[in-house]
Amino acid sequence: MKFLRHTLLTTCASLAAAFMLALPPAHAEEKFIVVSSTTSTEQSGLFGHLLPVFEKKTGIKVRVVALGTGQALDTGRRGDADVVFVHDKAAEEKFVAEGFGVERKEVMYNDFVLIGPKADPAKVGGGKDIIDALKKIEAAKSPFVSRGDKSGTHAAELRYWKAAGIDLEQAKGPWYRDTGSGMGPALNTAASMNAYILADRGTWLSFKNRGELVVAVEGDQRLFNQYGVILVNPAKHAHVKKELGQTFIDWVVSAEGQQTIADYKIGGQQLFFPNAKR
Repeated sequence: MKFLRHTLLTTCASLAAAFMLALPPAHAEEKFIVVSSTTSTEQSGLFGHLLPVFEKKTGIKVRVVALGTGQALDTGRRGDADVVFVHDKAAEEKFVAEGFGVERKEVMYNDFVLIGPKADPAKVGGGKDIIDALKKIEAAKSPFVSRGDKSGTHAAELRYWKAAGIDLEQAKGPWYRDTGSGMGPALNTAASMNAYILADRGTWLSFKNRGELVVAVEGDQRLFNQYGVILVNPAKHAHVKKELGQTFIDWVVSAEGQQTIADYKIGGQQLFFPNAKR
């Protein structure tokens, strides 16, 4: 009996061991990358449309850190992301020139629009000249909301004020509100204040809490808004997932990735227009 019990225990142990070996590792490493990106790609809903297609095709999960472009690039500089996906060409080229990025590739574009209250106190509605509109807003001291967060949108806004010959440090007053926030929260502030604001069209089209706000100025060539994608340099940060990050970049600029971007629409309106150079 003792022999039989010992044999049974040994057999059960062997079977249990064989069963455990047949199981997949409990802590198998998930394939993922971190993409540091501008808030407009997240808040417009583009990533919610784009990333599931990429993840299904490659098995690579994408964790998005949505920040203003300046902060997104700083995240890459610290090595806290594998890829940056942003929209400030001058800042992106500097990022690469300083050795923090491997190569900048253009992905898509949309445009900025000047949003304002239907009442249009600065009388800029229907215009196509962003510089003239900002001059009128400053002269009328009409409420204006700025992201103030070193984002691509904020950088563009500052370029337009400068082109209008307006020194913001001198001109700022109660009429000008620096929010230090992303595009969605800044639009919420503008809606609550019934103020003018510069926004990317993608986030505006997906924005629901519009209140009395409408598009006041659009169509100026200076409002063109280009997006780029860059692999963080593994020579600076050895832990960067070079192969997985490059797979993401290659897919985004591929025919399939570009078509997926083009397919994203809200109310029949296309939010981003692919223009990768392949």
